[in-house]
Amino acid sequence: MCLQLHNEFVHTMNGYRGNGMNRTYEASHFVAPDSDVKLPETVDWRTKGAVTPVKDQGDCGSCWAFSATGSLEGQHFRKTGQLVSLSEQNLVDCSGAYGNKGCNGGLMDYAFQYIKDNGGIDTEEAYPYTAADGDTCEFKKKNIGADDTGFVDIESGSEDALKAAVATLGPVSIAIDASNNDFHFYKSGENTLMYIDSTTVTFPMPQFNRESIYNDQLCSSKRLDHGVLLVGYGTENGQDFWLVKNSWGKSWGDEGYIKIARNAGNMCGVATAASYPLV
Repeated sequence: MCLQLHNEFVHTMNGYRGNGMNRTYEASHFVAPDSDVKLPETVDWRTKGAVTPVKDQGDCGSCWAFSATGSLEGQHFRKTGQLVSLSEQNLVDCSGAYGNKGCNGGLMDYAFQYIKDNGGIDTEEAYPYTAADGDTCEFKKKNIGADDTGFVDIESGSEDALKAAVATLGPVSIAIDASNNDFHFYKSGENTLMYIDSTTVTFPMPQFNRESIYNDQLCSSKRLDHGVLLVGYGTENGQDFWLVKNSWGKSWGDEGYIKIARNAGNMCGVATAASYPLV
């Protein structure tokens, strides 16, 4: 992944627009299982076949679309046993009336509402991703890959509720603060290119261990700017973590994934704005 100057990169790639979006749609609210229900110590929905391969949003602030399709892909799999890759481009091009702004950002809940009202979303194969705003909506009903009947919001700030949701229901759409350099450089040290005033500069990246758990005290739990997909959780060397799928390609992070500290004060806002579609 080629990195641009930091501010430009954040503006382009982090397209979650929680602030400034003033539309509201009716959501159901997650009800956690009884306290005597024992949740598994480790969850990884990839091992159950509920997660499609890592995708790449390119130079387009469509992270919200990738987060939404990822959660619906998981829910559709749980319902039908079929893992179908869904079209982010369908959401980018067609959900503007619901408040989304294509490559300039959007919200996962708006995407879920569009899919409900539209009667479904096309498959990735039928409506492939272009990393750009389309001139027209090319949705075709015959190419629908999945649908939803609404969406559920999880109690904001509750890591316990989020754990219960991902353990019992499947992958969950979440929003995080991904504005810090440490997040962008979450990968084993490699040389990376940065373009500065049309000049290409090659420099070694900081030696972050991609197997380590991301724990950045500068990461905000309220200033959220990036939509991602929560696919599980666990504990490693005594430290709890969330397992998160990003949409910056497999060359980023741990083959496209990151482990974010869990039970660490809602690190990066993992539990602040979590939701999933109903199917």
